[in-house]
Amino acid sequence: MPAKIRTSRRSQTRGSARARKASAQGSRTTGITPALAPDMNPFVIVDHRLSGPMVEHRTTPNRSPGTIVPRYLVFHYTAGRSVQESCNWLCNPEARASAHLVIGRDGSVTQLAPFNIKTWHAGISQWEGLTGLNGHAIGIEMDNAGWFRESGDRLLAWFGDTYSKTQAIQARHKLEQDQRWWHTYTDIQLQRALDLALLLVRHYALLDIVGHDDIAPDRKRDPGPAFPLDFIRARVVGRQQDERERVRVIADALNIRKGPGIEFELAGAPLARGTEVFILEKGARWTKVDVSDDTDLEGWVANRFIEAITDR
Repeated sequence: MPAKIRTSRRSQTRGSARARKASAQGSRTTGITPALAPDMNPFVIVDHRLSGPMVEHRTTPNRSPGTIVPRYLVFHYTAGRSVQESCNWLCNPEARASAHLVIGRDGSVTQLAPFNIKTWHAGISQWEGLTGLNGHAIGIEMDNAGWFRESGDRLLAWFGDTYSKTQAIQARHKLEQDQRWWHTYTDIQLQRALDLALLLVRHYALLDIVGHDDIAPDRKRDPGPAFPLDFIRARVVGRQQDERERVRVIADALNIRKGPGIEFELAGAPLARGTEVFILEKGARWTKVDVSDDTDLEGWVANRFIEAITDR
């Protein structure tokens, strides 16, 4: 039976206005249709197993004993040649990696483990004070080659296959300064990601939807800038909570940067003492914030220079 939805001021990261903005932008740029009503979702979960159109079940040995109570949903890309090759690898004991679901470019879905089983998709990871997200999250792998190197008028994947530039976008990852070419996702693949996110968040009362690059920013870049994570989060999670957590600046002049570290360039002018900001993503040492004025400025600030607002 579906669990009752819990709400969390700290983890529902987008307010209603930003959720509407992300939703509108996402529907224009990704081809995702408007979110389905819960009773129209093509998928159902029974005893932690998924049923629905084009769903296949395989069993990965790359899992831990016992069960988990999932709190988050983590999106990844496979960085592989095909969904079949990626599923074969994730079911190979030598891989020492797995996930709960793999979504193919044709909209097919392969479940490799029940949703209450600990799979090995997150690795060394941290989010909202938790370490080791394998024990706290459901992992979805998206069939996608990842980033490319430019080779003349073609693009080269790490495994040697070439792709047309019509199959990619040129974009800067939020944790990097330079642009790269990234493999795009198909419309049906993104629709299935949205369908499944809606179902999983509702069924397991998940607190947030994040990317592998959010929980392991020092070593991972998936699902990449071609994946509309903000749009999916806004449609699924952001609409559940209108009020966002605010904090204030306690330094005389606080630098706001384009990534979580002093090595990233400034995103805008320093924030003055007393400036109020909304929390978008909270990490152990750095927090991504939205400045609560008309500048539409977002960026990362060091946690030691902000404090919670308790007088409201």
